[in-house]
Amino acid sequence: MTLLRLLNSTTFRMALIYMIFFAASVFALLVFIYWSTTGFMARQTDDTVAAEMVGITDQLRSGGVRQMISVIRRRGRTEGDGLYLLVQADGTYVVGNIEAWPSTEVDKHGWMEFEFERPTEEGPQIHRARAQVFEIENTLKLLVGRDIESRLQVENMIRNSLLWAMGIMSVLGLVGGGFVARHMMGRLDEINRTARRIMAGDLTRRISIRGSDDEIDQLAENLNAMLGQIERLMTGMRQVTDNIAHDLRSPLNRLRNRIEVALLEQDKDGSYETALRQTIEEADGVIKTFNALLSIAQVEAGALRDEMAELDLGALAHDVADLYEPVAEDKNITFTSYIAEGITVTGNRELISQSLANLMDNAIKYAPENGAMSLRVGPLEGFEGMVEMVVTDTGPGIPKEEWERVAERFVRLEGSRTEPGAGLGLSLVAAVARLHEGRLELGVGEDNKGLRASLIITKAAS
Repeated sequence: MTLLRLLNSTTFRMALIYMIFFAASVFALLVFIYWSTTGFMARQTDDTVAAEMVGITDQLRSGGVRQMISVIRRRGRTEGDGLYLLVQADGTYVVGNIEAWPSTEVDKHGWMEFEFERPTEEGPQIHRARAQVFEIENTLKLLVGRDIESRLQVENMIRNSLLWAMGIMSVLGLVGGGFVARHMMGRLDEINRTARRIMAGDLTRRISIRGSDDEIDQLAENLNAMLGQIERLMTGMRQVTDNIAHDLRSPLNRLRNRIEVALLEQDKDGSYETALRQTIEEADGVIKTFNALLSIAQVEAGALRDEMAELDLGALAHDVADLYEPVAEDKNITFTSYIAEGITVTGNRELISQSLANLMDNAIKYAPENGAMSLRVGPLEGFEGMVEMVVTDTGPGIPKEEWERVAERFVRLEGSRTEPGAGLGLSLVAAVARLHEGRLELGVGEDNKGLRASLIITKAAS
């Protein structure tokens, strides 16, 4: 992964934008802290100087100039940051711990800042001070101040710390943004590699899931589900193509041969009419097969999802049961039903009805004479919001290893090839179940005989 590609990545740009906004917020916060801290220290210095000035001038009022000079002399000898100076109007030194009056101008509030030379163990040093000036009857001038060098050093230290903090934060932000971008690009590259292999024809490839359950994992799960659906559709399409070529070739050949024979022979005893009737029946079978394929394709594509509406599943099941009960009686099949009332679902009435009819038709087709079949419609136990329509029969059943395969298009087991049909009935049922966010389940019937087919759907399919 090149540095230029990393810098041009959306993830790095988003991380950089976030870092800029975050840095601006932190900078504003630090500036406020710096301004508050330095302002507090400056006000504290001014308050201290003002308090000392009040104290000294009080001594002047109570004891006169001599007492004031005595207080200034005593305080000037005390080690500390206090600065005191009393001079005559012409600047002649009287008393204090500063040798000369500063040359700095006094502001309109009586304050000044100036530099002075302060003796230390390492020798004289230039310090900065802030002081207040008070004139006494135009004959004396009093200066009371504080050495603010230590305060300025603290302010400078705070300012440097803030600058270092901003610099370190910026570097860490860039490094962190690069790390996040590299991590995200690594996972996106993996998705891109998988997509390229799928485009090259390997439909079995899937995006790896790391188990962190983050957004990328959720995206990978959804993409894998989509890829699985695409693979099933592509596999189904190939199977449909092969099965159409295999299963429709025979009826089409019969159509051609029957018409050819009818044309070669003379119309004896209505042979033309018989041939044409048989041709129509074969054509109807082919049309029925293509209609079933079209219905399955529309269901799997979700084209009929907009036609869903609330419907009474119990009433629908009663209609289908009433339709097939006479057929079961003609074959001496005992038919029983249990249909729960008041079950309302959101679905496509025509598709659900057709699917249930397919299951009933299979049960009647494969149940032996004097056999039995049943229909049960009700909530799916243990699954709130799900309902099932179960059709059982006492026929030969389906081997367990074939349960999944028989729901594919044109799949017909050996025992059913003599029966009419194209092997699309259960395919349509499975597609309708998926459209209604459900499934088709096959199992063994009652007393371990026959087949149990369950069409399970969600009450409110999205």
